[in-house]
Amino acid sequence: MSATPEDRPQPSPATSPRVVVIGAGIVGCSLADELTARGWTDVTVLEQGPLPAPGGSTSHAPGLVFRTSPSKTLTGFARYTVEKFGSLSHDGVPCFEPVGGLELATTPERLADLHRRAGLAAAWGVRGEVVSTARCKELWPLLDESVVLGGFHTPEDGLARAVPACRAQLDRATARGARFLDRHTVTGIERADGRVTGVVTDRGVFPADHVVSAAGFWGPVIGRMAGVDVPLQPLAHQYARTRPLPELSGARAEATLPILRFQDADLYFREHHDRIGIGSYAHRPLPVDPFGVPGYEEARGRGMEMPSSYPFTEEDWAPSWADARRLVPALRGVEVESGFNGVFSFTPDGMPVLGEARELRGFWLAEAVWVTHSAGVARAVAEWMVDGRPSIDVHDCAVTRFEEAQRSPAYVRERGSQQFVEVYDVTHPLQPVERPRPLRVSPFHARQEQLGAFFLEGGGWERPHWYEANAPLVASLAAEPPARDPWSARYWSPIAAAEAHATRERVALYDMTPLRRLEVTGPGALDFLDRMTTNKLRKKPGAVTYTLLLDDTGGIRSDLTVARLAEDHFQIGANSPADLDHLLRHAPADIHIRDITSGTCCVGVWGPLARALVQPLTGDDFSHEGFGYFRARRAHIGHVPVTALRLSYVGELGWELYTTADLGLRLWDTLWEAGQELGVIAAGRSAFNSLRLEKGYRAWGTDMTAEHTPAEAGVGFAVRMDKGDFTGRDALRDRPRPTRGLTPLLLDDPAAVVLGSEPVSVDGTTAGYVTSAAYGYTLGRCVAYAWLPAGLTPGTGVHVGYFGEKVPATVAEEPLFDPGMTRIRR
Repeated sequence: MSATPEDRPQPSPATSPRVVVIGAGIVGCSLADELTARGWTDVTVLEQGPLPAPGGSTSHAPGLVFRTSPSKTLTGFARYTVEKFGSLSHDGVPCFEPVGGLELATTPERLADLHRRAGLAAAWGVRGEVVSTARCKELWPLLDESVVLGGFHTPEDGLARAVPACRAQLDRATARGARFLDRHTVTGIERADGRVTGVVTDRGVFPADHVVSAAGFWGPVIGRMAGVDVPLQPLAHQYARTRPLPELSGARAEATLPILRFQDADLYFREHHDRIGIGSYAHRPLPVDPFGVPGYEEARGRGMEMPSSYPFTEEDWAPSWADARRLVPALRGVEVESGFNGVFSFTPDGMPVLGEARELRGFWLAEAVWVTHSAGVARAVAEWMVDGRPSIDVHDCAVTRFEEAQRSPAYVRERGSQQFVEVYDVTHPLQPVERPRPLRVSPFHARQEQLGAFFLEGGGWERPHWYEANAPLVASLAAEPPARDPWSARYWSPIAAAEAHATRERVALYDMTPLRRLEVTGPGALDFLDRMTTNKLRKKPGAVTYTLLLDDTGGIRSDLTVARLAEDHFQIGANSPADLDHLLRHAPADIHIRDITSGTCCVGVWGPLARALVQPLTGDDFSHEGFGYFRARRAHIGHVPVTALRLSYVGELGWELYTTADLGLRLWDTLWEAGQELGVIAAGRSAFNSLRLEKGYRAWGTDMTAEHTPAEAGVGFAVRMDKGDFTGRDALRDRPRPTRGLTPLLLDDPAAVVLGSEPVSVDGTTAGYVTSAAYGYTLGRCVAYAWLPAGLTPGTGVHVGYFGEKVPATVAEEPLFDPGMTRIRR
């Protein structure tokens, strides 16, 4: 981990911009500390309540810090929070108490999940181990061990004292020049020419070059003042304290036992000297309107302790109290002394909302952040503001990640409430949220339903993963796919193997509609795109180029396919709304960029018989000589005008065929009817992922992010250092030789499967982690890509951690399938 702010050299404050932070909770105080440590000392923190406990979520936070998460980013945030708070104290009180963490299993499913969490911890650098029932009892003597099957112990986790941590960071930031003003209620955001210029309060106006909303569950209120949407839903969460327990009598320390999770009952526990605090997620979601939350004085007038502390609802508490007493028999002799329903923030995907709003430059969000991740988030946002990028990948936290369809108040409320329900659920990495669905469907949806599509969801889109209509094909496979363990068998079917086989042997139709499509036009479009990306785009119309978007340090912001359809007309295959946002931020006035995804659709036609299917339907020449690889052209398929790109993400001959949404169903039907005599099938994402990994095609956001350079990620071929200037070029030129690389692995056991995010050990030591993994049905082995030390030669043996088992694997040479590219170029 990097040094804490106090250790950093102090830049001169002469060039410090004016920053106003709204909210003096744990995020606002941490951010002021991080910004002033980097030389931005003209920082004003405005708070509507009284300091040091102004009444937001920080003021009532129980402070439990469990670092392990399926998200590498969140784990990184939490690791830094522990490191930083562990070095702070206020008035002699440590800001972090490393009492450890203990997660319990009372069901076999949960115990298996704890083994998975131990793998995640190892992958992300957190020390922990799965322990026996007896060890759980040693660590937490008040437990009834008869209901416990085992636990996951993380000795460096513990309790963050949020209010003292605020004070410690407030003092440090103040010493560097920051000021903290309480009882200032923000009433407006001033702006001019698309930039923020100041913050209006009931006690005056504060000019600003940058404004950061760290207002917690009031974030949507501040966002509305700025004209910026903040997709955040506050919910109330029950917390209770018991009367003194005889078993804890005489306790001098606030806490000595590990913080405890009883996730099978949606409960957590911590000590308060001789009392126990218990939090519950087991009750019904209790959404709170952020525009109806009272201010500090109004809340006190209503008899509330603070704005974030709503009245305790006894009817919701009763089942949780029974579960708590079942686990901890000592609670049967005491009653609850006090309780409240504390308000805090959820988003549709459970991640924070960070970054600068493009619609109002200089207006930043640092919202939906829990104490666990607070210092890490503050560091990332401070780096973003001062240096132009965070040192940790934050794409899954960026405000730009949300689709327009995911921003409606109804969607945010429903998905946010579901995130509350699922906080402690055993959640599979492919598991979709069930409501509201379906939301976004391609024009082919009705046909897919007729074929028995099994849909998962991403970005609001319904995405077929396999089709039950292809079940009879499983019997014709030369070898039946190996049986799977219960975890990897979720959201999987052996039909995927049949679909992959049919793609390799005949031809298949893939719905590629959810892939983002951008249209870039204007007289300067070529110059603009060439400057923004890494590969040579100065090619004749009809060329398609695989290229990268880099940041100024050479990190991979995204990968793109750029089709030059005409002199000043380009179609871009992109990854997320962030790509559109990035291009729009940098586009000159004569460049027009629009997202055409929703108004268009795409069918991928791939397989050795793809040409036999498509050519009879068009008068255009689709031969290899007439329509080469990585080329584009306008054509007609039957009655349907299409933009055809000769690309293949599955390693087989074929095309991406694009048309408008109104003609999509006709395109599908035309291809389907003509393909019957060729044995055409519809194939899903499960087969697609298998095929693309056999070819070693990277998935941005999973296999590579802004933390990685092209050389490290194995996509250096998409960088042309001799083409002239482009974003990130100078940084790449000065980069040292890579010390790590994205490495292909083949699991040794033909029946073994891993799914991603597992730790990989080399010579008995954890050396990296798996990014993507899928069974390679053509190869007869599971393929896993992993970030590992550079220089591992093909044939090197490694082990992948999977539910506590060490699964042997071997470093492979890529591409694993069709290294000569003969199947695509024919």
